[in-house]
Amino acid sequence: MVNRNGHFFSKEEAVLTHTNRGFKYGDGVFETLRVVKGSIFFWEDHYFRLMASMRMLRMEIPMNFTLEYIQDEIIATVRKNNLEQGAARVRMTVFRKDGGLYIPEDNQVAYVIEASKMESPFYLFQENHYEVELFRDYFLNKDMLSQLKTTNKILNVLAGVYAKENGYQNCLLLNSEKQVVEAINGNVFLVSGNQVKTPPLKDGCLNGIVRKKLMEIVAADEGLGLLEESISPFELQKADELFITNTISGILPITKYRKKAYETTLTKRILGKLNTKARLELASSG
Repeated sequence: MVNRNGHFFSKEEAVLTHTNRGFKYGDGVFETLRVVKGSIFFWEDHYFRLMASMRMLRMEIPMNFTLEYIQDEIIATVRKNNLEQGAARVRMTVFRKDGGLYIPEDNQVAYVIEASKMESPFYLFQENHYEVELFRDYFLNKDMLSQLKTTNKILNVLAGVYAKENGYQNCLLLNSEKQVVEAINGNVFLVSGNQVKTPPLKDGCLNGIVRKKLMEIVAADEGLGLLEESISPFELQKADELFITNTISGILPITKYRKKAYETTLTKRILGKLNTKARLELASSG
């Protein structure tokens, strides 16, 4: 079942028209959420990022779009799909209502929430071969729009096509100054010794929720150093470990980039800390 503005439709029914602005112009934002037994991982962070994104895109935020209201709509969608006893992947997309061409008729919004089953309630360490390459055909801009999860993700799509055609599991995206910014589906972290490094937001990377949580974890660990600095492609082959973060997978360890094979020792330890942080936040919110 799909939730459109509080009304439920079967997945076979059409819930959008050809005039939808998210479809026609990429005029929308979204949040991808991990929901376990009726609780949303890092929910407040997701909610405030969604509100900030809507404000930046000059969308009119409805008075009823409170944290509690949207949370209830998400949980209701999970329940309608009979997923409340397990783990679910949820996507909430907010788009400007139909009307207008490039210039919208008004800034009112509508939303769609969808849910699908996940196998594990918490983040699992992926042991699979995971090879990446740089995507050089097009570049991210170094601006605040690049930090948002908008429905305009054609660069990520093209990078995904490139990865599939060339046998890679992912691609690393570059900005206009040829700095490594992020992966197709998440933020990038580089480990050298006891230093953990990730690009700053000003380089154009997504303002990721798990990125934020991992930075908190690393900063609190006395044995580790956190660097929020630009990453050059030349640093990739000198690193000890390299991994990607996102809300659904938690951490995806990269095992190979060109001739460089990476370790995963610290990556695995940080993943354990991320699971602990998620459990603690779920317990405090419940």
